[in-house]
Amino acid sequence: MALVTGAAKGIGAAVARRLAADGCRLVLLDVDAPGLERVAGELSGAVAVIGSVADEGDCARAVAAAIDRFGRLDVVSHNAGIQRYGDAATTTRALWDEVMAVNLTAGFLIAKAAIAALRASRGNLVFTASVQGMAAQRDVLAYSVAKHGLIGLVTAMAVDEAHHGVRVNGVAPGAINTPMLREAVALSDTPEKVWKVLGGMHPIGRIGQPEEVAEVIAFLASDRARFMTGEVVRVDGGLMSQLPGSPTVDS
Repeated sequence: MALVTGAAKGIGAAVARRLAADGCRLVLLDVDAPGLERVAGELSGAVAVIGSVADEGDCARAVAAAIDRFGRLDVVSHNAGIQRYGDAATTTRALWDEVMAVNLTAGFLIAKAAIAALRASRGNLVFTASVQGMAAQRDVLAYSVAKHGLIGLVTAMAVDEAHHGVRVNGVAPGAINTPMLREAVALSDTPEKVWKVLGGMHPIGRIGQPEEVAEVIAFLASDRARFMTGEVVRVDGGLMSQLPGSPTVDS
């Protein structure tokens, strides 16, 4: 059975649906109560836990719900995150703390809450990071630093937990058509231009869909990936493979 965070929308909701299609029993955690209840209502037997991944008590409640309802925990898929903007001059301490709490510390908190159960089941964790944890763009200082840290969490935990039989992996999506991305694009005075630029950044010629990321997460969480740990798989349409500004044959 699996615990999925950020399950009310975007990649988290897509993961919940994908795992449910494989017959996986689910506990879903998100702070967005209406969205979470909606997704849980689609999935037979899914348990919804309303709470924040940045709250240690809420993480513990979600893990306890899995053990109480299903007697075990095999997989944690951690997807919750927020996007905020600013550089070192404009990022306030409050904004920095908010982003770190949700995008980095929460990964540690959900892992810490779940690790005893995962050791017992010889289960695994899959963290959703970002290509911005491997590189950066302008004015997303806190977000990029937090995602870099999340990738570090994958690496360090994979080493620590291997002898317990627990695997730890991650994914690093490129631009994905989620509510968070749509909200970001809506901030622009020329959203149509932004959408065109986003698609053009990826050699594959478009942005990704949450379901495409969910497929990779489902694979990493399964026994098909039983010899993989400490890996962060880019799901980015080739974004990180292309030299910035490189000419094309028809340019």
